[in-house]
Amino acid sequence: MADFSNYLSPGRRGHLVGIGGVSMSSLAEVLKGMGILVAGSDMNESRNVQNLRDKGIPVAIGHRAENVTEDVEFLVRTAAVHDENPEIIRARELGIPVFERTQAWGAISRDYSNALCISGTHGKTTTTSMCTHILMAADRDPTVMIGGTLPLLNAGHRVGHGNTIVMEACEYYDSFLAFYPTVAVILNVEADHLDYFKNLERVKQSFRAFAEKVPEDGTVVANLDDPNTMDALKDLGRRVMTFGMSPRADVYARNVKFIGDNTSFDIMYRGRKFTDVLLHVPGMHNVKNALAATAAAICLGIRPNAVKYGLAGFNGAGRRFEFKGKYNGADVYDDYAHHPSELRALLDTVETLNYKRSVLVFQPHTYSRTRSLFEDFVAQLKRPDVLFLAEIYAAREKNIYGISSADLAARVENARFFPGFPELEEALRQTAQPGDIILTVGAGDVYRIGEDLVKSEE
Repeated sequence: MADFSNYLSPGRRGHLVGIGGVSMSSLAEVLKGMGILVAGSDMNESRNVQNLRDKGIPVAIGHRAENVTEDVEFLVRTAAVHDENPEIIRARELGIPVFERTQAWGAISRDYSNALCISGTHGKTTTTSMCTHILMAADRDPTVMIGGTLPLLNAGHRVGHGNTIVMEACEYYDSFLAFYPTVAVILNVEADHLDYFKNLERVKQSFRAFAEKVPEDGTVVANLDDPNTMDALKDLGRRVMTFGMSPRADVYARNVKFIGDNTSFDIMYRGRKFTDVLLHVPGMHNVKNALAATAAAICLGIRPNAVKYGLAGFNGAGRRFEFKGKYNGADVYDDYAHHPSELRALLDTVETLNYKRSVLVFQPHTYSRTRSLFEDFVAQLKRPDVLFLAEIYAAREKNIYGISSADLAARVENARFFPGFPELEEALRQTAQPGDIILTVGAGDVYRIGEDLVKSEE
């Protein structure tokens, strides 16, 4: 089998199928920064596609065999692109090796003496972003791959010249098993992506296999407060540094104070104060994310001041409780939460912010997740004062389950289901009041609703 590392040299020519995705577009720019000649294709025009073109990377719209020319030396595909894709078929006819996106990132990570990979069912993007801020404050000049946009970078990636790479590591389809972490962070382990994993035990097996990728002189950073994480790592045979809210953890928080949107606390390391932090994002879940980032930083030998100032400079990642603007006196926020635990953390945070009403616009993500975690979704969707439900965002799936957001609405008193965005947006305009917080929530395209509201106010 071909090794992607053999193609990581200037002048090689590659084609990326699904190049407009967050991780794929970042990969394209990183490869270009290494002097590789990159082109690609995507099914739709998008901001990412235009950004790539602006940077000199050709992108064709539509997947067609003729996009793969005979001078292409390798092809990388996103997980949503299958063997029957015409570009994959053409590549194999020409004898061009086909790599998965995670194989490419994994090969890139092997070139760094420090490969920090952040995994977990929830919190990966935020924690990877926090780690990036810390590494930048420490002048480590890192290479970065994040599954979202970080304002510090004005992108989801960065090509650095230091010896450290920080990467978001997703478990879906066991993708992160292609990575080579020297420090592996496991934030939490929960039942998710059950269309692939089938059950929680299989999820735990995957995270254990990821932890076992760490070399004997590396470190696994683990959430002591999460029983599933600790069960998955039992008798691992690797150095494990724990974080959590309990003083039993290696890294823990003390004197936590919530001050509006800000949170102050002391970070303790093995019983002694490491540093104090003023975090400019709300919620206890972000305190825990900051503890995980700090533990990872300690593994990399980063000093307390870089942690303090790096975290102080973090104001959130794109689509993670992101303030979009105002409409009719209401504050409009957007969040990527698409799992019941993420919804719980989001709503817990909102309840501390003293708004008159919480108005939740929720778009479930994938039919399989909605079906598998239906009762858990219902429990959280009962919490906001006003609930509007958009139809399920299909993503990669077909609705073989016969499920709809209307089924969720039927279980939640006063919930309203809207099959299309125009009707939902009009109802939201009529509902919004001064003192409200409006939350557009989900991993699909629900963010467009909040953006439309804010634009109409300008």
